[in-house]
Amino acid sequence: MEKQTIRRGRPAGSSTYDAESAIAFGAAVREERTRQGIAQETLSHLAGVERSHLGKIERGEHVPTLPVILRIAHALRCSASRLLEATEVGLLASKRVTKQ
Repeated sequence: MEKQTIRRGRPAGSSTYDAESAIAFGAAVREERTRQGIAQETLSHLAGVERSHLGKIERGEHVPTLPVILRIAHALRCSASRLLEATEVGLLASKRVTKQ
């Protein structure tokens, strides 16, 4: 039996995009940013993320990688776990709304 080679990356045709999670994370970032009174352009500069990419993250069109999540959290002077907790709360709230 031949040993299979391990290929990097996702299998062809698979996707890691999950609209509900992306939208909930984007809402958490936007909520924290607006709560602090930070403009989107300022946050993108502080986090080292293109403004258009940050906008897509906030709208739930892009799913950020872990390094980007950490940079956004650092720029917002909060923990990544705080943003992820807000994401989970948003997901739970949206599931309650859809069940009713």
